[in-house]
Amino acid sequence: MSGRLEGVRVLIATSNTGVERDELVVPLGELRALGAQVVHAAPKNEAVQTFRHDTQPDEEFQPDAALDDVAAADFEVLVVPGGTVNADKLRIEDRALALVKDFAGAGKPIAAICHGPWLLVEAGLLPRKTLTSYPSLRTDITNAGGKWVDEPVVRSPEDGWQLVTSRNPGDLGAFVEGICAAVESKN
Repeated sequence: MSGRLEGVRVLIATSNTGVERDELVVPLGELRALGAQVVHAAPKNEAVQTFRHDTQPDEEFQPDAALDDVAAADFEVLVVPGGTVNADKLRIEDRALALVKDFAGAGKPIAAICHGPWLLVEAGLLPRKTLTSYPSLRTDITNAGGKWVDEPVVRSPEDGWQLVTSRNPGDLGAFVEGICAAVESKN
């Protein structure tokens, strides 16, 4: 279904290390194949080291931009891949926190998979939201005011912005479809 997201601008935000490979590569490739203009940004415009299962180093990818060089106003949706180290590093990046708050404040969809919701926990954006994640985040999400559920993909429209979440790489098909549905419901 190429062209489904023709002209939609997507920002994928990661740290420079610890990114779960498939949670970066699959959404990036599939969203581009659907016509979206996808920009991958990291704190430094330097190689991003990906991993498989958090422990097995995999490919390095060159981001398109540094986080300081992108703004929520230039995109329709934000995607946050997982990876334990990625999410832990990203949630202490002031620019990443500002971006996620800017997307939510502008009513734009945010999609996070696996450990990616840690960024939303840190940003204080989860009260009244229903979401899923890697199971180890359940307590963090609940303590941050969110309702955690164990489902392949969850769309939560509360508070004027849509949150799309998934649990792990096995849910990537549903995750990408959830991103598409969130963008299409916004247009």
